[in-house]
Amino acid sequence: MPHVRLEAPAPTGPGVLLPRRDLAVGWTLMVLIAVLAWVLTIGQARRMGMEPGTMGLALPLFLLLWVVMMAAMMLPSVAPVAITWVRGISRRPAAPAVRALHIAEFVIGYLLAWTGFGLLAYGALALTGDLVRGDPQVGRWIGAGAFLLAGLHQFGPLKRVCLRHCRNPMFQLLRYSRFRPWAKDLRVGAHHGLYCVGCCWGLMLVLIPLGVMNVAAMAAVAVVIFLEKLWRRGPWFAWAIGIAFLVLAALAPFQDWLLPGLENAPPMEETNRMAGPL
Repeated sequence: MPHVRLEAPAPTGPGVLLPRRDLAVGWTLMVLIAVLAWVLTIGQARRMGMEPGTMGLALPLFLLLWVVMMAAMMLPSVAPVAITWVRGISRRPAAPAVRALHIAEFVIGYLLAWTGFGLLAYGALALTGDLVRGDPQVGRWIGAGAFLLAGLHQFGPLKRVCLRHCRNPMFQLLRYSRFRPWAKDLRVGAHHGLYCVGCCWGLMLVLIPLGVMNVAAMAAVAVVIFLEKLWRRGPWFAWAIGIAFLVLAALAPFQDWLLPGLENAPPMEETNRMAGPL
């Protein structure tokens, strides 16, 4: 039987091709934006608390909150690509207002990708909320299923391909440079955002059992994303997280403390009574 040796892909350093001063300024800006997003997210979480489903939010308000959450959780890990691309925009021979527009296009494109995923998340939360309100015991199996899917995703080909893309920003930027000029920065942001969604959707899925507005869970997921993308041993770390999710999937049906986001739901009869006649 041949000996198979598994090797994680070698990462590309996030600071390649960037002078230290530009890198420091870029990281500082990203951190400040992320901190502001975290402040807004924590403030909203304190007012809302945790409950299953969409927490009574209409779709537009949910998507607005979702985008702020994604900015808080994703910006530190996307910084290497964003900083390098924005620096390239700043070198283009154009008026400052035009360059600012191109930078805004990149950011909007990236957030559009996560907004699209937010639509799917809203539907999933609405469904799980209805199921838990109908029968609270169903929450245990919903939680187990969410952890199971997240764990399997950590070992799947989509995770591997997207994580490799996110860990090698210079290769990405060379590819992006061949995009056609029309709405180039918007498409670059959306393209990179889709790879981030493909890499991280399983990690977002665990927020269903842990609580979408669970600040501790959001912070933990953000740290996992950061380490997966930027740490030298990120691919191995992703597999370790996958094993942890599979263990949680086995424990979830028997350990209610693992499912704070699927508890404290009002009964279906009370929900209908509060809604009143149509």
